[in-house]
Amino acid sequence: MKFENLEDFDALGDEHIGTSSDTPMRKDAFKLSNEEKIDIIKDDVRHIMETLGLDLTDDSLKGTPNRVAKMFVKEIFGGLDPSKKPSASTFENKYKYGEMLVEKNITVYSTCEHHLLPIVGKAHVAYISNGTVVGLSKMNRIVDFFAKRPQVQERLTIQIVEELQKVLNTKDVACVIDAKHLCVNSRGIRDIESSTVTSEFGGKFKDRETRREFLDYIKLDTKF
Repeated sequence: MKFENLEDFDALGDEHIGTSSDTPMRKDAFKLSNEEKIDIIKDDVRHIMETLGLDLTDDSLKGTPNRVAKMFVKEIFGGLDPSKKPSASTFENKYKYGEMLVEKNITVYSTCEHHLLPIVGKAHVAYISNGTVVGLSKMNRIVDFFAKRPQVQERLTIQIVEELQKVLNTKDVACVIDAKHLCVNSRGIRDIESSTVTSEFGGKFKDRETRREFLDYIKLDTKF
């Protein structure tokens, strides 16, 4: 994909198009410690706020640069740090459960990489065991890890599936995400009702009947 000018990059972001299934990272991404990154980002946030004309001597604003920097590094973009990837131990499927396992309504909080605005929604993840199983909470943690980085929803969906395929040593993994993008809901077109649905189906889930079974599970009313 070739771009000639800044307007091309703006259009790419407005259309929410990603360029890779891997999160774009520089080779020196982890040269600095988290504390060093916080110090640099803090100064950058202060400069942005001052440029906007805000008075950072005000009690309500003076701590904002540090709070934002800590939030970026340790919270909403914490999934960029590979050391934070959840360890997902697998176990032998001793009870020989051979049907699909579905973990639905996993809360997704992510950040659009084009405007750095929130993506909020639900992920539904399923797999069919080939002899091993993974703890239920690990599926939620994997979703959360990949969500905590600048993202496009398509990439996030793919990354969740590929990680679980590696963990479970099977292609039979699926993920559907339904989320609202505040870059659509609160700016630009400002359509507060729309949401975005993405899916990735691997292995047996590419079969129409298996995929339909998974989608039917998602539609079940399981509220308690």
